[in-house]
Amino acid sequence: YVFGILILFGTIFGRWICGWLCPFGLIQELLYKIPSPKPKIQQHFLRLKYFKYAVLLLFVIMLPMFWVNDVGLRSPTFCKYICPAGTLEAGIPLVLSNPYLRDSIGLLFYWKVALLTMTILLSILLFRPFCRFICPLGAIYGLLNLISVCHLQIDKKQCIKCGRCRQKCKLGISVYQSPNSPECIRCGECIENCPNNAIYSRFPFWNSEKKKSFYP
Repeated sequence: YVFGILILFGTIFGRWICGWLCPFGLIQELLYKIPSPKPKIQQHFLRLKYFKYAVLLLFVIMLPMFWVNDVGLRSPTFCKYICPAGTLEAGIPLVLSNPYLRDSIGLLFYWKVALLTMTILLSILLFRPFCRFICPLGAIYGLLNLISVCHLQIDKKQCIKCGRCRQKCKLGISVYQSPNSPECIRCGECIENCPNNAIYSRFPFWNSEKKKSFYP
């Protein structure tokens, strides 16, 4: 059921969910707005984007399938050992509000807080580092970007390949070459900044006054 729901939402929205619905994505974007030097990621570091697929395969699929405890229960290993979103949005609030939980925290909790702290610091310097390099849900939705109802199209007659879409994209995507990249979170910056209105979408919840001329 869970897998079916993910595929259903992925085929409709793709990574539009990451860009517009994910609360942890919003937190990362707000952190990125903090004034600080923003280092440019070198090309070879961009290969880290494939790491989230390894996380998906190992921590979401393989380990829960084969790693069981003494009573035969499987552990949600990604949520338990890695996910900083759960730590920030659930773990820490629960510990702060429940004195009994505060008395029982151990090494695992401190490990998760350390990962969250690292993610927060990276989010100040880099745009959405967790989404780009770690998030397995983003990996699933990204694979469905190509076939999702929410997708981008390029008017090749209008596109002059000026590269402005790549300059404005915080993820460094050359939208005119790969408008439905698995990394695209559908933020819409490329649509708004294309000088020739060559990028558009027919997705009903992702419209722009500037692009209405493309709608049937």
